[in-house]
Amino acid sequence: MSDHHDDHHHSPSDPAIRAKAIESLLVEKGLISTDAVDKIVRHYEEDIGPMNGARVVARAWLDPEYKKRLLENGAEAVAELGFGDDHSAELVVVENTSDVHNVIVCTLCSCYPWSVLGLPPTWYKSAAYRSRVVKEPRTVLKEFNLDLDESVDVRVWDSLSELRYMVLPQRPDGTEHMSEEELVALVNRDSMIGVAKVGRG
Repeated sequence: MSDHHDDHHHSPSDPAIRAKAIESLLVEKGLISTDAVDKIVRHYEEDIGPMNGARVVARAWLDPEYKKRLLENGAEAVAELGFGDDHSAELVVVENTSDVHNVIVCTLCSCYPWSVLGLPPTWYKSAAYRSRVVKEPRTVLKEFNLDLDESVDVRVWDSLSELRYMVLPQRPDGTEHMSEEELVALVNRDSMIGVAKVGRG
């Protein structure tokens, strides 16, 4: 687990602030509705964005050499598939196994591996998740309907502005004959944050 540095500041020119201002103006003028914006955001949070990460996971499941590179240098390995990070942040990929379950958080703000997971979900940015998952990870995971055996070592990884984490989920049994595309379809965003496991579909 990494120590957290107090460097999570955002300047007024932060794109998120500008985007919110533009959204507010468009809603005020009646050009768009907040429901329409929410629908688009959900689409990027849950579908389009995490597809990059799902491809990385599926490739790692199928290609041991790629998996080795991914665990050694996440940023370089995801760049091989065309997914770069505009922030030039280091990406560390942590692997879930039968004995170890990893979950990621950013306790001071919401640093997140956008290039592979898309937009961070609202709950990831909430103060409740950010504070509680560090102190009581098993309880929080149960609230996500993930009840882990006491023998499993739960590790919480705290992101920084220059260091992001991604979980490589454990490959489900019974998927040995699946193609890469079929495996991609199994992987969801929450499994790459660590609050869910990958099912067989």
